[in-house]
Amino acid sequence: MSDHSLLECIEVTTDEHPTAAVIWMHGLGADGSDFVPIVRELNLTGCPGIRFVFPNADSMPITINGGYVMPAWYDILGMDLVRKEDEVGLRKSQQQIEALIQREIDRGIRSEKIILAGFSQGCAMTLQTGLRSTHKLAGLMCLSGYLPLQSTVAAEHHAANKATPIFMAHGRGDGVVTIDRAEKSRDFLKELGYNIAWHEYLMQHSVCEEEIDDIGHWLQRLLA
Repeated sequence: MSDHSLLECIEVTTDEHPTAAVIWMHGLGADGSDFVPIVRELNLTGCPGIRFVFPNADSMPITINGGYVMPAWYDILGMDLVRKEDEVGLRKSQQQIEALIQREIDRGIRSEKIILAGFSQGCAMTLQTGLRSTHKLAGLMCLSGYLPLQSTVAAEHHAANKATPIFMAHGRGDGVVTIDRAEKSRDFLKELGYNIAWHEYLMQHSVCEEEIDDIGHWLQRLLA
């Protein structure tokens, strides 16, 4: 994939010479700027320089929103989320994220120091891409989302990330992606042998201070 076809990204670096990267995908209808302010709130004491990469998803019509065009990683075809899925959209966005991983490697960051992160649809893309990646990654951070295309995972997941730590966090009052959907994803991944750190919070479809603290500690453990 040539450079001009890469997704547009916002980048925040914590150091002039980063040796780690976090590629962080936004949720439906948001954009790359959504999680930029959280970088300042993370306690990254002891971590190496990190390049936070916040890509902007392409815009597309969303079926569940009456065909309204908005930034999205894939179409949402029904409230159930998983009964009918936009496999073509998921796989296209997976390729775009894989291209961003490759760009970090080309910039001199070892894949073992690259973390995929995402919220809601971005969480789905983190799992869609990370489980199949042939590059050994540092970790997968999965916020308020779920595992897409579950029936294909057992055949498609790659050994490179079988032991990669997965941070899963969810709000108990989430009305967009219900917590039971996230728990089913968690249980399925555990059955496949993945190492899941599960966190739940008294919140809705959002991020809270306690969660930001937990993310900071997790990043410290993985990268420091």
